[in-house]
Amino acid sequence: MGEVLRLDNVSKIYGSGDAEVRALDGVSLTVNEGDFVAVVGPSGSGKSTLMNILGCLDVPTSGRYLFAGEDVSRMDAYALARIRNRRIGFVFQQFQLLNDLSAWRNVELPLLYRSARDRKGTALTVLEQVGLANRVGHRPNQLSGGQQQRVAIARALVTDPDLVLADEPTGNLDSGSSRDILAILRQLNEAGRTVILITHDPNVAAVAKRVVHTSDGRIAEAVQ
Repeated sequence: MGEVLRLDNVSKIYGSGDAEVRALDGVSLTVNEGDFVAVVGPSGSGKSTLMNILGCLDVPTSGRYLFAGEDVSRMDAYALARIRNRRIGFVFQQFQLLNDLSAWRNVELPLLYRSARDRKGTALTVLEQVGLANRVGHRPNQLSGGQQQRVAIARALVTDPDLVLADEPTGNLDSGSSRDILAILRQLNEAGRTVILITHDPNVAAVAKRVVHTSDGRIAEAVQ
């Protein structure tokens, strides 16, 4: 198994002097192909900042971040956007679907930015994989919360990314839908997909193979 990403002594500092806040403080982490890692911690622990760094939504103040062998620590905004579009699939708590588009149109969106061929066919295939073959023409307001999150997972998978990064993916769902979404993430991982799950809930984190706890901008990996 190859290495998907590695953080080497990464810090993220906001402000300066007496107003300095170390959102991340010397964090090191390695994630390999096929890993399923949960990052768990309360609000203010640094997990959101860590997610933004891992997802190339932000860059560290110091340290080095290697993604698929590339040093993304000092990439410009264009290069980071390219990494996000081609190599990372995002799943968000709020689903982030466009209400005026059907399910398959939402799923094909990442492919539009790379001028991919057979976008509809690819979107339909991925929607079938997440159990929504009979809902491809439905708009988000015609779907349950759990179904909307399945659409979001399909959108994350449609570019065949190196990493699926799921930020509180069950936060807006009832318990039954939450179990279904976690089962899908587990199945994706069992099929070889690399997954990082961000959550405040230890019960949700328990689905992962590895659990990393954040506190005061630092991390510690739990022994399982």
